[in-house]
Amino acid sequence: MSQDSQLLFRLSKLSHRNKDVFIQKSVCLFSTSPYLTVCNVWDDALRFVEGNSHYGGIILFDPAKEEVLRVLEKIVPQELYNSSLMGASQGWGFFSQQRSNHNSVCISDLYNPLPSKSNTKMIPLPPLTSMLYGQTKVVWNVAMSSSSPHEEDCVVAIKFLGRQLSMCKPGRDHAWTNRLIPFDCAENSNLMYSKKNQRFYLPAPGSNYLCSWDLHSNDPKFNELVFHNLPQLPHSAWEALDSCFREDHWEDRVTAKGTRNMCYTEDIGDLCIFLSKSDPFCVVASSCSGLKPNSIYLMGRRFAVCDLTTGTVSHFDDPNDVQKRIPFFPFWLPPFSN
Repeated sequence: MSQDSQLLFRLSKLSHRNKDVFIQKSVCLFSTSPYLTVCNVWDDALRFVEGNSHYGGIILFDPAKEEVLRVLEKIVPQELYNSSLMGASQGWGFFSQQRSNHNSVCISDLYNPLPSKSNTKMIPLPPLTSMLYGQTKVVWNVAMSSSSPHEEDCVVAIKFLGRQLSMCKPGRDHAWTNRLIPFDCAENSNLMYSKKNQRFYLPAPGSNYLCSWDLHSNDPKFNELVFHNLPQLPHSAWEALDSCFREDHWEDRVTAKGTRNMCYTEDIGDLCIFLSKSDPFCVVASSCSGLKPNSIYLMGRRFAVCDLTTGTVSHFDDPNDVQKRIPFFPFWLPPFSN
């Protein structure tokens, strides 16, 4: 078993998901497939449209058709030209500009492929500031509490490599609220927002507890994770899994005691789970021709799909050697709707 296959095997076998949880999150009509971010393309002549905007474009990967989608003639603010994509949430990209004394961050819908979104939006965020035990140079992942940063109660959060977590309200806060993650070795834990509980969640090392913050308090809260009916794997299988790089994801189900039940399953029905450094999400396979039901689409060292029915992992073909052009870690984007 290759190292990539071991990674995908671990994520698929230990995906503690419940079908009813995902079905509630999938009742929506979409206009596009899910996409994987590949890269930006800029007009070589930097033809200016008006003001500080010019023509640009994006390249996405469509897992349903297994082909590259090129969206050109987008009107892009000049500020994004020298920026790099550092994260994605709810289909919005987080971009950073390294400057002399501080980091400048903005949110943009650059990767929305719909024709009506040719005029790219850009929302500046406050400059990042480092805590005593934190740093803002390396971002692990980002999360957003709303589907749009324009919503009044929207909060964005950035988890950095280390113990710093920063939050702010786009367009309303003039500075970030920095919080210290109360444990070390959180590099493999992905930050996620629960709209149901209105809290940002982060798995603690070992995945036995969830640490969470609400939108107002600085004090974190812990919930114990209770694992049910885990498979009896041979010792050799556990050794293979232990040799893999691990990432922790979670589901949203709370008991009366405040614990969270994590249920083993190999059957998520007509659903697909998409995992990367962006928000995990699911799509009903039959709603998008070409998607494979009961499968997990992953972005690890390569983009691949794990079929839970057969337990097999297959890598996507690399059309036109496009992967060598990817300048950042790619992110899965949920389907877009008009």
